[in-house]
Amino acid sequence: MKNLIITLLMATSFQAFAAGGSIKLEHANVDLTDKASLQRGAKYFVNYCLSCHSAKHLRYSRMAKDLAMDTELVENNLIFTESKFLDGMTISMKAEDSQKWFGVAPPDLSLIARSRGSDWLYTYLKGFYLDSSRPFGMNNIAFPDVGMPHVLADLQGLTEAVYVEEEKSDGTVKEVIDHIKVVKPGKLNEEEYDQAMHDLVNFITYLSEPVQLERQQLGKKVILFLLLMLIIFYFLKKEYWKDIH
Repeated sequence: MKNLIITLLMATSFQAFAAGGSIKLEHANVDLTDKASLQRGAKYFVNYCLSCHSAKHLRYSRMAKDLAMDTELVENNLIFTESKFLDGMTISMKAEDSQKWFGVAPPDLSLIARSRGSDWLYTYLKGFYLDSSRPFGMNNIAFPDVGMPHVLADLQGLTEAVYVEEEKSDGTVKEVIDHIKVVKPGKLNEEEYDQAMHDLVNFITYLSEPVQLERQQLGKKVILFLLLMLIIFYFLKKEYWKDIH
């Protein structure tokens, strides 16, 4: 029992860390049945993410099938490298170059939604703010001292962190970030940027498990089958044991 409790506590701690620690996460409202949102998310992904982050476990052809997009549309508008329609979503940037430029090789995003969570991703993408101490001049509320530049700044604009004082348990006071505000508007207003990030997170969540909807539907059918078999087995058991009972 003691070992079980320790294991559960460790799992809970890991999940809290993966979700971004103690920050308050915004809800992403993921809806994998919204094909239009997924298509818009795919557009944002290939335009703003795929130049540095690969998604090698998803093929363009699988994405086209699942998102109801034809081959010509994908090849002309969503493939910007030498990749082919049947290839995975890889990048041309070499790992050693990215290590030199950014200090770390940008991770593949195939499973990022499963490891971090959709709400964390949504909060992260909305959480960049100006910080002159950072190499690229930006920091992030969900990922302190992040090494990634704010590649979506042309959409969101430039933001600043708004701080409030918070009293600690020992009686001392520290400044913490309450929220961020736009100080230089981008191409999208706040509502439009929220929608764009919802679409992008929606797509990245699909990317992490393209068969998720199929799995859920299959799970419902399996449960229904087991319930029906339970009824059959119940009456079968009564028939077998009727002479004894």
